Amino acid sequence: MSKMNPVVHFELPAENKKRMTDFYFTAFGWQMQQLGAEMGEYVLATTSEVGEDRFPKQRGTINGGIYQKSDMTSPHPSVVISVDDINESIEKVKKAGGKVLGEPMPIPGVGSFVPFIDTEGNQLSMLQPLPMQ
Repeated sequence: MSKMNPVVHFELPAENKKRMTDFYFTAFGWQMQQLGAEMGEYVLATTSEVGEDRFPKQRGTINGGIYQKSDMTSPHPSVVISVDDINESIEKVKKAGGKVLGEPMPIPGVGSFVPFIDTEGNQLSMLQPLPMQ
């Protein structure tokens, strides 16, 4: 059996990030952390307690983020899939009939990231995490 690549993160677009963060905090208790301009004003959404390694302590849970909805971003929620080699995975997506959107982008302190569209028109993303310190 070949290696499976797990879903490790989700992303939600927001027209009003403050309204959205208030909603998920109030409805589900998620902890929100607003990042700065160097990270695109992204909001980290912690849905499950994390350890010192920043990974969820409870098996089977993931955390996510909220980004500003715009003409340049996807208007739909997305999942992020962890891959060992982003360039190899780009070729696999293309071979399987998907479309990769642009080139891998570095996310400081996180890894390389690239969105793609599957054969059914769903936009997801791949992340090649930086090696663990």
